[in-house]
Amino acid sequence: MNSDEIDELFSIAISREIEANEFYQAVAKKVRDPAVAEIFSDLAREEHGHMEVLERYKHDPTLEMKIPAPASDFKIAESMELPRLSPNAKPADAIALAMKKEQQAVEFYRALALRSTDSALKQVLDNLANMELGHKHRLENAFVEIGYPEVF
Repeated sequence: MNSDEIDELFSIAISREIEANEFYQAVAKKVRDPAVAEIFSDLAREEHGHMEVLERYKHDPTLEMKIPAPASDFKIAESMELPRLSPNAKPADAIALAMKKEQQAVEFYRALALRSTDSALKQVLDNLANMELGHKHRLENAFVEIGYPEVF
């Protein structure tokens, strides 16, 4: 990849993080459950942080990133259809939508990493995929807690 292609790649990734941040902010305002709203507010802040990391790396590719993947991936999002968001969405539906969005982000960064011939860029893309996988993992945990509460 030449420097123009790498610059374009980072521009696309940054715009995706901005889009995710705006999406999570909007969801946080729409959902009625305060715990779910807090999850989405946290995700919005984290996506903003991702955008800042990408901006810094875009301007200084010598920076180092090391983000481990979560210990497990339940793959719940992969088994679901992309639900619609509505103001009356149940918490489990809102979280399912976010899980799918995070799954799509993981797939986006992994696909770019597979296409990369530059080892440093591949590492950055793998780290970004791991960040998104961390979000997906967190959402899958919340989904299981909300969508499948145990009855005692």
